[in-house]
Amino acid sequence: MADNSSAIVTGLTAAALLTVGVLGHRAAANAPAAPHADRADTARTALRADRDGGSPAAPPKGSGRGPRVVYDLGDDRVWLVGSGGEVRRTFTVSPSTVDPEPGTYRVTSRSKNITGSDGVPVEHVVRFASNDGTAIGFSAAVDGSAPHLDPRIRTGGIRETREDGEAMWRFATIGRAVVVVR
Repeated sequence: MADNSSAIVTGLTAAALLTVGVLGHRAAANAPAAPHADRADTARTALRADRDGGSPAAPPKGSGRGPRVVYDLGDDRVWLVGSGGEVRRTFTVSPSTVDPEPGTYRVTSRSKNITGSDGVPVEHVVRFASNDGTAIGFSAAVDGSAPHLDPRIRTGGIRETREDGEAMWRFATIGRAVVVVR
């Protein structure tokens, strides 16, 4: 009888943990990194990027320190910055119809292959923010296409090439900082 009871308890515990994990994943994909009004002062320094010299090879001054992804809304450009401040890769992206607010975020979830909010199959999805219920993240269209933006439809997919998407996937693991500047 004791063996039967422990099997039931183990099964119920596993089911509860699975349910909590799924609900936590869904909540993380749709929750903002922090309330806009309460972001740390260090994030506010990145609100307006200093493009001293205008070189796309270097991330904007004031975009933070340490390993991070820097996304410049004004130039539609991304930098993958290593722990020593070295730029590992920089590339342009196609923006979504919904932009994240400038500030510092963390990668909250990732999906290897899904269908984007515009109905296009995408890969290497790296989510880091939410804006009024729209999840925002980087992704690459499997067919290599750029998004066809309809301003009436809220989409949060920032599109990159498949090669850039693979580099982002390897670099931007869960918890990695994403700094958004304007």
